[in-house]
Amino acid sequence: MRLSVIIPARDEAATLATVVTRVADTGLAHEILVVDDGSCDATPSILAEIVRQRPGLVRALRHEQSRGKGAAIRTGLAGATGDVILVQDADLEYDPAEYPALLAPFADSRIDAVYGSRNLRANPRSSFAFYWGGRLLSAAANLIFGANLTDESTGFKIVRADVMRSLGLRCDGFAFCAELTGRLLRRGCAIREVPISYRPRTLAEGKKIRWRDGLVAVAVMLRVRFARTR
Repeated sequence: MRLSVIIPARDEAATLATVVTRVADTGLAHEILVVDDGSCDATPSILAEIVRQRPGLVRALRHEQSRGKGAAIRTGLAGATGDVILVQDADLEYDPAEYPALLAPFADSRIDAVYGSRNLRANPRSSFAFYWGGRLLSAAANLIFGANLTDESTGFKIVRADVMRSLGLRCDGFAFCAELTGRLLRRGCAIREVPISYRPRTLAEGKKIRWRDGLVAVAVMLRVRFARTR
């Protein structure tokens, strides 16, 4: 399988080069698409240097103004050529060294998506609120769709490219992840979870998601669940 790695990045100058290096060092990426979502720091110049150093592997895409994580992922998806799509956050919370374990379940042709679960292994927690907010989102997804996920809000989601493109994804912000989960579950797609390691960063270190995003995520899942089908 050809692996397309999409890295949405907004103001990630401190970590972007390290993340891309770690992804490239896995030797598993067919292509790395970095989508600069209207950064105001040194991210654009750092990305230009990364592309210069890794021609043919890293491609740079840019939003002139910030449109949100979901919009950045959809921009990357439009240009991706791989068979499976992996979303890699531009911070250092998720380790590309986990890629082999995340890709292994796709040997089963019935698997449409793989989620890296932070809750199937002992991991540090960023805060009480973030940890339990994530657990509540998983519980909400399970209740709404009759699923059995342990980590709906994980940043490691890998989906077959043809499946991902067929879902009609529209969300621009962080709720994109909840929309992706909802549309996969509503369609009856098979999601496999595998344990991953996790190194959370703090708000002071640049963590962008807020508690309001959790409420939006639940609203999006409800909308997906009860939307009329054509």
